[in-house]
Amino acid sequence: MLNRRHTLRWAASLLATGALPPLVLGRDTPLPAAIINKTIPSTGEALPVIGMGTSRTFDTAASPETLARLGEVLAAFFAAGGKVIDSSPMYGEAESRVGDVLRAMPARPPLFTATKVWTQGRDAGIAQMEASARRMGVERLDLIAVHNLVDWKTHLDTLRAWKREGRVRYVGITTSHGRYHAELLDIMRTQPLDFVQFTYNIGNREAEVALLPTALERGIATMINRPYARGDLFGAVKGQPLPALAAELGCASWGQFFLKFIAGHPAVTCIIPATSKPHHMLDNMGANTGALPDETQRAEMLRKFESLAG
Repeated sequence: MLNRRHTLRWAASLLATGALPPLVLGRDTPLPAAIINKTIPSTGEALPVIGMGTSRTFDTAASPETLARLGEVLAAFFAAGGKVIDSSPMYGEAESRVGDVLRAMPARPPLFTATKVWTQGRDAGIAQMEASARRMGVERLDLIAVHNLVDWKTHLDTLRAWKREGRVRYVGITTSHGRYHAELLDIMRTQPLDFVQFTYNIGNREAEVALLPTALERGIATMINRPYARGDLFGAVKGQPLPALAAELGCASWGQFFLKFIAGHPAVTCIIPATSKPHHMLDNMGANTGALPDETQRAEMLRKFESLAG
């Protein structure tokens, strides 16, 4: 089983030598036994429940110092069994920085790349998606989703054709805005989708009303963004000790507590916290192992959080 000491050593090895450790190089190398996997309903493919987002955190210039730091972040991610990396052309230079780091690796670990299309018009959408693949340094993206429902009918038509042709493996749609939930629900109920992405966290549970139940009913995988409410959740519990339940679930931090609350929902497939700091990545990946809370434990987690958050 991977532990934090091993992960730190492997991450440091990558930073010092420019090479990933042999244990995570091969595509046939199995994930550590304790990794929590969730299944994509449309295919049965398993993914680690903790992935990685790139909004804001990877939107940086390509300086040697930045690339070294982002390389250390990805080293920690991969060494702890991470696989899913989500980006978007909306995120500035994020796709390019992901590609820069991946291209610098002498051998690439198992990877599930996801990005989005965020423009108007069929031809512009195709050009944008092809550019995203080049920037991220992959021949074929695993998942492309229509970002924030922009011209969704046009892009879903293109993506379905690409999926039939083998140019993309999965098709989805996203929103991070509550005002679009009604339209997203209608799309989920009427369109064939592999994935949806939206916001869900212990402080914002609007998705529990209809989005998550509909995903479960329709067999759609979910990718959860803003799991920490962009850091606001940490302010609500600042200075407070973890509840006793955290130890039962293997949570060593509030971050892991928040991630496991989300991961315990039966409709959640993958969570994509974003960070540009290696030690935060290591902490995030700590939620990728051990036990998940059941319904009773999730209710207790929520009561504890609400008592602290006021």
